[in-house]
Amino acid sequence: MLDILKSSVAAVALMAGAAAAQDAMTIGMVLEPPNLDPTGGAAAATDEVVYANLFEGLTRFGPDGSILPALAERWDVEENGKVYVFHLQDGVTFHDGSVFDADDVVFSLDRARAEDSTNAQKVLFAGIETVEATDPLTVRVTLDAPDGNFPFKMAWGDAVMVDQASAAELATRPVGTGPFRFEQWVQGDRVVLSAFDGYWGDQPALATATFRFISDPTAAFAALMAGDVDAFPNFPAPETLPQLEADPRFKVIVGTTEGETILAMNNSRPPLDNPKLRQAIAHAINRQDIIEGAMFGYGTPIGSHFAPHHPDHVDLTAASAHDPALARDLLSEAGLGPVRLRLALPPPSYARRGGEIIAAQLRAVGIETEITNMEWAQWLETVFKGGDFDLTIVSHTEPLDIDIYARPDYYFHYARPEFVALMEQLKSAVAPEQRSALYRQAQQMIADDHVNAYLFQLAKTGVADARIEGLWANAPTQANDLTRVRWTD
Repeated sequence: MLDILKSSVAAVALMAGAAAAQDAMTIGMVLEPPNLDPTGGAAAATDEVVYANLFEGLTRFGPDGSILPALAERWDVEENGKVYVFHLQDGVTFHDGSVFDADDVVFSLDRARAEDSTNAQKVLFAGIETVEATDPLTVRVTLDAPDGNFPFKMAWGDAVMVDQASAAELATRPVGTGPFRFEQWVQGDRVVLSAFDGYWGDQPALATATFRFISDPTAAFAALMAGDVDAFPNFPAPETLPQLEADPRFKVIVGTTEGETILAMNNSRPPLDNPKLRQAIAHAINRQDIIEGAMFGYGTPIGSHFAPHHPDHVDLTAASAHDPALARDLLSEAGLGPVRLRLALPPPSYARRGGEIIAAQLRAVGIETEITNMEWAQWLETVFKGGDFDLTIVSHTEPLDIDIYARPDYYFHYARPEFVALMEQLKSAVAPEQRSALYRQAQQMIADDHVNAYLFQLAKTGVADARIEGLWANAPTQANDLTRVRWTD
């Protein structure tokens, strides 16, 4: 009888443990964020943890890329797009209990656009002339020119709302208004979030979400197989996807991203300030070999910095088609003599694997490369901020970000005056047909100038426990949005 009772108690305990586990989830990520402040750095990994989970903006991206209300329940557009009046959600509090109101919007936007701001996307706020709190739940934003894209800009992770009292500590102790609050960061291993009981909107199904950082593809596969992670929304080992797809414990989720993967070139530094050399590099590269060799077939070739799924995309891959003979001729015309370039590779597998393939393709036309593998923080400091590189491979996962080519201090240093003028026209263009024409001109210009070598649009290849629902299939922004994620049993 005692043994039966013990068995019954054990069974009940196991069932209770299983039930408890259904409100907890462990998410795998390749990169660890350098900090947890999306308003103070450029790392996509930061938004992958905090976007929509911990921090919220006035608007937000939906899973299909649409712009949805967030902390602003609605907004009015006045003066043909020069003035936006945002009406805020009532009853919103920050995780530390302080009330969110219009003054926090004024502070957040003024902080982001301040002269000493460290926001990586200050251009999003450059057109703001004034931000006024007309009452506790209403904010009036006046722009220096009409901007039909302003609600889109406010949906970026760089535009989330923060509290003045906690702003200085966001990098390590983030405080937001989202459905999850920060619990713990064990550097080198994991970040833990927990459901925020005081959330103004619908409560998430998960009580706890743990983000584990596993950069090695083999270790990522092993963690999934062992059950150490429940889902890996951006899985780094695409060669194992057929095996996982055949396993009934898992489901493979393949979608699209905003990630233009490029071989970036330092246009301001010799010898890459020579357009003939940049053109030679572009024609030396076989995109399909890189997609097959680095991504195991997952990826869409691109010929400019624009997502193929966008309605204004122009297919310009022919302008830099693989042509080794032409590449050699262009290299000779450049008159540079022997060319040896430094190739800096950040940790993602597309960069490390793709870098080896590109080095071989460049060598075949007479261009030697010296590869340096960098950790993410080193890449951000040396390449992205410092501009100390010749070539690098990175996926730009920000949505609709062709405007980065107009920034004179951006790491590949292009900013051709004619291109800057195009972007200025785009800022004030409200009519959809006018915006479409400008986007097409912009794509053509940077393709013709071979600013960078355009490789492929990054696919979103995710793997999850088959019982999980609500993960995004596509990635309209860098996010692992857990607000609708749940276990089905």
